Amino acid sequence: MTVLQEHTPRNYDMPPHILVMEDDLNVARGLEMILNEEGYEVNLAGTGALAMKAFNEKRYDLLVADLRLPDIDGMEVIKQVKSDKPDTEVVVITGYGTTAAAVEAMKIGVHDFLPKPFTDDQIKSAVNEALVTQAIRAEDKATKKAETEQEKLIQKRAVSQVLNRTAEDAEFWKDLMENGSTALENYQLSMEAKAAIVSGDLKWINENVGELTQKQLMFIYKRLEREAW
Repeated sequence: MTVLQEHTPRNYDMPPHILVMEDDLNVARGLEMILNEEGYEVNLAGTGALAMKAFNEKRYDLLVADLRLPDIDGMEVIKQVKSDKPDTEVVVITGYGTTAAAVEAMKIGVHDFLPKPFTDDQIKSAVNEALVTQAIRAEDKATKKAETEQEKLIQKRAVSQVLNRTAEDAEFWKDLMENGSTALENYQLSMEAKAAIVSGDLKWINENVGELTQKQLMFIYKRLEREAW
């Protein structure tokens, strides 16, 4: 089973929202029917201006975009959408596609480029793969965010442990004062956290750890006094 198959977006809690930007009403209605049958929520825009208005009023997961429109170059609409809402996936459909246009589209983040005429299966596959890519990217972002939050929690606990120990262990206090970060080798601290403790950087500690107790502040104040002298 491929990665794409594993992430095939079926049985949605909330169906993906797709905007079809196509001035040929017959093509637009045909795409609406095909995509509705796949479980997507579909809206239509017959001009570039209407498409941009739609994006300003509602969140869309994917844009199916014709390039030749009666008012605005479709590529300009795509550039604006990708600039304002970079997580939006785009599938281009066009009867006037060129290699240069396809290359430009890919450079600005278009997921697929389908020349007209295309089959039902081709548009279904392109849309599905674009949404799967979006889902994988969202999962990666959520994982990285969770990892960052976990790392922040680890740092917060470690800094608190160090500062608590300075109030309870005179030898550790002395070692930290005299040897700086060398005294922190057994703690799971980032270089920034070690530097903040050693230098008494109260601003960094408050921003990354929170407000300190009076017991924890004792070492920081002494460190700052020493630096002042």
